[in-house]
Amino acid sequence: MNDDELKIFQKNLLKWFETEQRPLPWRIKYDPYEIWISEMMLQQTQVQTVLPYFKRWMESLHSVESVAL
Repeated sequence: MNDDELKIFQKNLLKWFETEQRPLPWRIKYDPYEIWISEMMLQQTQVQTVLPYFKRWMESLHSVESVAL
């Protein structure tokens, strides 16, 4: 794949993601903390199972600082 083909592929992939991505809570703000927590929870667990746990986690431990307390 040459550079031009790669750029076209990247553009198409990003366009596809923009229209087809699943609406997930950690994609609302793209906050690094929320993404990190979601990645940890999703290591070996399905998204549907993680959603209620993620919501409860964010309600009580909404920042790195709140986890450290």
